[in-house]
Amino acid sequence: MEFSTLAPVRFGFGLSPRQTPPASPDEILAALRGPDLLAQRWPGLTTQEALQMRDEFLRLRKAEAQNVPGATEDFKRQRQAIDRSNVGGLQIALARAVEDPTGMRERLHAFWRNHFTVRAKRTPEAPLATAHGEALRPEITGSFPALLRASTLHPMMLIYLDQIASFGPDSKRAKKRPDLKLGLNENLARELMELHTLGVGGSYTQDDVRQLAELLTGLRVMAEEGTTFAPDFAEPGAETVLGHAYGGDPAKMADIVQVLTALALHPDTSRHIATKLAVHFVGPEPDPALTGAMSEAYLGAKGQLLPVYEVLLTHPAAQGGGFLKVRQPFDYIATGVRAMGFDGKAVMAFNGPQIRRHAFKPLRDMGQRWLGAPAPNGWPEAAEEWISPQQLAARINWALKAPAGLQAKLPEPADFARAALGPRLSDLVAQAVPRSESRPEAAALVLASAEMNRR
Repeated sequence: MEFSTLAPVRFGFGLSPRQTPPASPDEILAALRGPDLLAQRWPGLTTQEALQMRDEFLRLRKAEAQNVPGATEDFKRQRQAIDRSNVGGLQIALARAVEDPTGMRERLHAFWRNHFTVRAKRTPEAPLATAHGEALRPEITGSFPALLRASTLHPMMLIYLDQIASFGPDSKRAKKRPDLKLGLNENLARELMELHTLGVGGSYTQDDVRQLAELLTGLRVMAEEGTTFAPDFAEPGAETVLGHAYGGDPAKMADIVQVLTALALHPDTSRHIATKLAVHFVGPEPDPALTGAMSEAYLGAKGQLLPVYEVLLTHPAAQGGGFLKVRQPFDYIATGVRAMGFDGKAVMAFNGPQIRRHAFKPLRDMGQRWLGAPAPNGWPEAAEEWISPQQLAARINWALKAPAGLQAKLPEPADFARAALGPRLSDLVAQAVPRSESRPEAAALVLASAEMNRR
């Protein structure tokens, strides 16, 4: 199969009538080595901005409870601003996906955002969930140790996995307030090992989890500073994780950075990351030769990610085979909008009701609520998780309504089919589209086709 046919489907968001698909892996790698132009063009919410939105929400909620004059309306406006920022984060992600010439950077961003899943459990945390994804972007083409630090030490991760409720059992704070029964929370330590680095079945024990949890005590989220380290909350003394001692007295943030780096560069982590990337981009049972080569590249480059991506893009095992993956809902909607000929500027020009009606709500109906993965292990990769009758009905409904809802004039049906599916256009779809009773129906046949839904 020609790389220009494979790449938009396997490594990107499908074809666009506005862009020429990448002709070689070198073209994609060159784009990844370059600056993140789309983040510059449409910057997302920063962590500082998100913290300010959260703190203002909490302040106004307290003022309303105290019956401060005008607080009720101000609180309502702040709640609406948070809601708009959540929908706005989706709009920016969609614009970037549609505009990305190769699609690979945005696919990687979605992959890592899911690998390091966070979810706002309460309204004031929603901006931080958006900001967490933005904090990952600078590192997705750099090193995994830096990416792991950016995720783990972000305020949203500490809140989501209850690290802010973890105290060293023998810390000064716990001893000062024995009435509060402050103690250890192992959530972050467990997910760090099981999901983010070593993987299920990695070479760690429950004692390693507990020791790591003790080492992580002291991490706190402050109103303006964001993530800080409070020694009085930390467990005193050194902790032993995977046979190595970290920390001591006094406890400090550098100890945590050191253990994160060690976890990131562990051989188990290289295998876990290589396998997850291969499963996501290639198929449910990737060739061991592919994952082995990616793992070797990871270790050889000390966790640098571009060499791993290069193997993924160039290895023979990633070049052939069928399209065995079902596009997840965000991927599917971005691919459809891109096929319709929209660019990022046009997506950013969609009004609020359009984004809600044709992206935000459909994602939920298809089973992938925006930034709402139900558990820390993120959205599933298995095809069967995305093709229940209800989910398929939601995709067909989107295919029927989105084209007319987003475009004043729909394209000529046969032209749209060829532009959207290219060499993958099947005889069945090619014959059915011209026979459609209307252009919306023709567009729906293309967007609901198996070729559009698989990658």
